[in-house]
Amino acid sequence: MNWFRDFLLPRGASTLVGETDGLFLFITLLTVFFFFFNGALILYAVKRWRRRSEKEVTPHITHDTRLELVWSLIPLVVVMLIFFWGFRGYVKAWVAPNESMEIIVTGKKWVWEFEYPDGTRTLNDLHVPVNQPVKLVLTAEDVIHSFYIPEFRLKRDAIPGRYTELWFTATKPGIYQVFCAEYCGKGHSDMLARIFVDTPEQYETFLREGDEQVRKMPLKELGRLVWENKGCATCHSLDGTRGQGPSWKGIWGHKQRGADGKEYQVDADYIRQSILAPQAVVVEGYQPIMPTYQGLLREREILGVIEFIKDLQ
Repeated sequence: MNWFRDFLLPRGASTLVGETDGLFLFITLLTVFFFFFNGALILYAVKRWRRRSEKEVTPHITHDTRLELVWSLIPLVVVMLIFFWGFRGYVKAWVAPNESMEIIVTGKKWVWEFEYPDGTRTLNDLHVPVNQPVKLVLTAEDVIHSFYIPEFRLKRDAIPGRYTELWFTATKPGIYQVFCAEYCGKGHSDMLARIFVDTPEQYETFLREGDEQVRKMPLKELGRLVWENKGCATCHSLDGTRGQGPSWKGIWGHKQRGADGKEYQVDADYIRQSILAPQAVVVEGYQPIMPTYQGLLREREILGVIEFIKDLQ
């Protein structure tokens, strides 16, 4: 039945897949069976008890105890089987193993922030080692978001002011897409993240040096990648269009007027300060809503943003 499961569902990549898919396929096949079974019964009844002449009188049909027991007990047994099957899977999915690696996940318009046990923080990219139980502790800063990984069969809400949890053990190295499954505003469809399931060696390299893109990509291209993947694109346009933050087009080398009435030259120091301490200078006409990226971007990524903005003349 693997072909049928692969037709209906994305290929699974966690230890929770077997239990979840098994119950899903059972309910699906059961539904298909009873669809055709009930249809056949209806056709049989139409043919068996149809009115054959104008003078025929409809017979008086009373109850049948055996039939009533059959159509009551069989559904009861099926429903109880589904209940205990689902309850066992729910408990397994809810209780994380003691040896799980804990990562804090914060959802905010419109990015996912991940904080590792050693304090490393990333935006929209999560690296985990293969075959290692991982426990995610979720919360949100603004509105309700929902962390959804189809290949792992996982989804859990991230709620402001509360902590929710989920866990998984990834079984196949690769890159998997994370979606926000709760509408959270105009940037909802762009609230995407990726999970990199690494071998132990790849994971150690990531903790020490960052991922391969950060290490080898030209600075200007890295700056565009940061703009696309780290949430910059949701507020800062590249074509001069006004967003929730100033457009980056043509600002390099020019002066910006701050909310304090002073003018500031847009150079490398100004951009670095805007990334790490955005409340220090708020551009006139905009709200002070940008969060700090202190600890979220490596030095090479900040240099990449500076080179990228230089090129947007």
